[in-house]
Amino acid sequence: MKLNLTVAKIAEITKGKVVSGPTDTLVTSFVTDSRVITQGDAFIALKGEKFDARQFIPQVLEKGANVILAEEGFTVPAGSKASFIAVKNSLFALQEIAKYHRLNNTLKVAAITGSNGKSTTKQMLCSICSTAGETIANMGNFNNQFGVPFSLLEIKPKHKFGVFELGASHPGDIDETASLVLPDVAVLTNVSAAHLEFFHDEETVYKTKTEIIHHLNHGGTLVYNYDDKYLSRLQFDFKGKALSFGFNPGADLQILEIENFAFTYKGEAYIFDLKLERHDKLNAAAAAAAAIALGLYMDNIKQGLASFIPMPMRMERTRKGVASFILDCYNANPASMSNAINILSKSHHTPLIAVLGDMKELGATSKEYHRAVARQLLDNKIQYVFLAGPEMKYAYDRLKTDATTKVYYAQEPSGWLTELRELLKNGGTCLIKASRSMHFETIFKEI
Repeated sequence: MKLNLTVAKIAEITKGKVVSGPTDTLVTSFVTDSRVITQGDAFIALKGEKFDARQFIPQVLEKGANVILAEEGFTVPAGSKASFIAVKNSLFALQEIAKYHRLNNTLKVAAITGSNGKSTTKQMLCSICSTAGETIANMGNFNNQFGVPFSLLEIKPKHKFGVFELGASHPGDIDETASLVLPDVAVLTNVSAAHLEFFHDEETVYKTKTEIIHHLNHGGTLVYNYDDKYLSRLQFDFKGKALSFGFNPGADLQILEIENFAFTYKGEAYIFDLKLERHDKLNAAAAAAAAIALGLYMDNIKQGLASFIPMPMRMERTRKGVASFILDCYNANPASMSNAINILSKSHHTPLIAVLGDMKELGATSKEYHRAVARQLLDNKIQYVFLAGPEMKYAYDRLKTDATTKVYYAQEPSGWLTELRELLKNGGTCLIKASRSMHFETIFKEI
């Protein structure tokens, strides 16, 4: 990051107070990890429910930190020449600095949220934007109230575009992060059952995801999935500039039902030398619509999608020995699980093998959704099923009485790993999918 802000200005931005040391010291970047502090660094002592970095103030001073920003209640060590800024809330202070930094750069910004497809859409749009200028995007899972401000602070004057994914686990999460990003283009991919332990129902998911609308920059454009039963309401409820996408003929950017990715827009058809699964056609359409809203051209879209590299562990196709694999171990919710099983069922490389772990954070609906997985496996005629995790026991109880499916269950994958290895010696297509906390990527490494 490159801030070039004085201590006095940072205190003004964060509504804090300089309680010790010079006010004209120049801060170029902040460090939040006390272990990597070097001479002349500025340190934000973040405080949360389970941590309080104020305890590391003496250590970072010894390492040469010359500016400390921390929540009220700390003691300035005797003899310290560093500048100390006291704030009421350290996370709020970090976010305010990030918001100030975003607003003081001239790049165009797109923000993407939704229950599924956020990361893939982000990567596709980033690839498209990169054909027109330097582009910045948040990395990995830096999509929450901590990760988004850190990502915004990486903006440099050279960047012409910013593409930021916004995640949500609780109501209000998108409201918090979107208020920092202030997007010129807001993208809504879909609404489905995810994090229901905290959202309770899909209507609350919809209300949370659409919080992004309230933080669109003046004159900004909303891009939304016209096929989604919740988001389609926006054609009536949203009165600003909007661009919809989907397979539905009513969408502004309508995806064509042909093998290659193709769509019509303003009466013209555009066909791409790109073969995608149905869900990725929606992601590509979202990225294309966002690119149009950002003022890019069809040539940019074609070049960007042609050079797009899928993210690892997201419906990643690979081989090991004689077997084919679909690795989707990054996350799992009912919609993405159903989609993955459907894609597995279309493989001609048999037998079809599903290796599935728990879908987390579904709360009281968990039993219902895990039993639905069993129904989907049966409907799609998946021959071998390996299940692990306490929640997948609900699916196992439904499957174990069915003679058409050979099913294995254990609390941990180690309980059936030997049987899976033996089966894969004969080839076939194997889907490996679970929520991130299940660490199912280790199964691929061990077979």
